[in-house]
Amino acid sequence: MAKTRPGRKDLDSYTIRGTNKIVRVGDCVLMRPSDTSKPPYVARVEKIEQDSRNNVKVRVRWYYRPEESIGGRRQFHGAKELFLSDHYDVQSAHTIEGKCVVHSFKNYTKLENVGAEDYYCRFEYKAATGAFTPDRVAVYCKCEMPYNPDDLMVQCEGCKDWYHPACVGMTIDEAKKLDHFVCSECSSDDDMKKPHATFPVSPGSDGKVRLPDALLLLVLLFHCTSKCFRDIKD
Repeated sequence: MAKTRPGRKDLDSYTIRGTNKIVRVGDCVLMRPSDTSKPPYVARVEKIEQDSRNNVKVRVRWYYRPEESIGGRRQFHGAKELFLSDHYDVQSAHTIEGKCVVHSFKNYTKLENVGAEDYYCRFEYKAATGAFTPDRVAVYCKCEMPYNPDDLMVQCEGCKDWYHPACVGMTIDEAKKLDHFVCSECSSDDDMKKPHATFPVSPGSDGKVRLPDALLLLVLLFHCTSKCFRDIKD
């Protein structure tokens, strides 16, 4: 833990100038960039300190946006995704312009409403090397990409895997009208016996996936034919 320099003292909190918002150690804040055309920087406050002239400084740990990382923004990075870096800095508290919340990835996907001050983080990032922790994450769909919470996905009733509508030949509008979905691999499995249940459109959401009536009839006919064949064979 860093020691306080002579003539300085640690503060428990800081009130953002021009507001009644109070910042404490551990809070996430929005910090004003020198280039006002850019979005605010996001950081976690590690320490608040005041010098003998009453100037308040904050020691922060920066969050990086995907486009600020060495590898750049990729398809699976969400619009509100941040990386917690190992880059620390000391800034004037006057550069803090607001507070925000950086959720865990799991908690972010459970939010019913995402506000302007809601972000999420699923990776830690080493600024010098561009390395991520963890360096492996689960992948989904035929495209084998990590989950992007901004993208609509449908879940197969058979294998329980998630698919992007475009990857299975559907439009977004078609996917939103579905109640049930079976991927091509599971639909060719004669032994599949799955109850017709409603599954969420994306992990953590309450959307529904609906099959067109004609396709549902074909599925029911397929199950009936397969069962009869097995009964006769037995």
